[in-house]
Amino acid sequence: MPASIVAALQIGSSPQGKAATLENILSWETEITASGARLVVMPEALLGGYPKGEIFGTRLGYRLPEGREDFTRYYNNAIEVPGEETQALADLATRTQASIVIGVIERSGSTLYCTSLFIEPAQGVVARHRKLMPTGTERLIWGQGDGSTLPVVNAAAGRLGSAICWENHMPLLRVAMYGKGVEVWCAPTVDEREIWQCSMRHIAHEGRMFVVSACQYQPSPAQQGIEVAHWETNRPVINGGSVIVGPLGDVLAGPLKGETGLLTAEINTDDLVGARYDFDPVGHYSRPDIFSLEVDQRAKKNLRFIED
Repeated sequence: MPASIVAALQIGSSPQGKAATLENILSWETEITASGARLVVMPEALLGGYPKGEIFGTRLGYRLPEGREDFTRYYNNAIEVPGEETQALADLATRTQASIVIGVIERSGSTLYCTSLFIEPAQGVVARHRKLMPTGTERLIWGQGDGSTLPVVNAAAGRLGSAICWENHMPLLRVAMYGKGVEVWCAPTVDEREIWQCSMRHIAHEGRMFVVSACQYQPSPAQQGIEVAHWETNRPVINGGSVIVGPLGDVLAGPLKGETGLLTAEINTDDLVGARYDFDPVGHYSRPDIFSLEVDQRAKKNLRFIED
């Protein structure tokens, strides 16, 4: 496969809601086109928002009425898939000729999911991955995905797979995705810490893949003109840290911190053969006589209507 440009778009959700966030995403069209990127990865929960620091009126054993109101507002800011937002992103992909992998909050019935959408030029949404294990108090507001949304998508930049934020720390999930032949690992996140950079380098090196991690950047509440009682006024809500890593753990671009930006690097998936010469985690280095993994990819539903 010829060399291609991949990118991480580091921006944050707008306090004004999903419409303003979508407008911000679309405003990067000129930069995306000029970069020549064939893949653009965007952060976790970008459309719908990551409500860092919120408690949704919950204490162990009870929930306050104002928390239900908070959740209702959050639910209303989530998106439908498909919907008008996904159509706008599909049009962006077509105009820029770039695959898009973006983190969204997806509404399904009365449940919300933290989801990665795979959007292809001229095709629109071709796949989705729902976060399997919301972390900590994320479990208050997000449902759990199942094995039916573990796609690998053939795209111009290579075979794309995705794990969202701390899912990347799940060893068996990584092995399952390695076994699907992922070449470009897309990691939307809101984790801004240095240890995240270590994880991204480790996963690239372990899976012998390219890794593109896009983190949100949200400036301090003061810079956004809002008051948040529980937040230090001048500290960023999320400070970024987007990074692109090569298959031997070498940092190709980033980490980008403290600002918005489009981070780019050139990759060539032909390089993965040589990278896996001495380590193939699901091939010659896997010892299937000792270790095995079974992955249930069936959709899990607790309600089925059976008719004669």
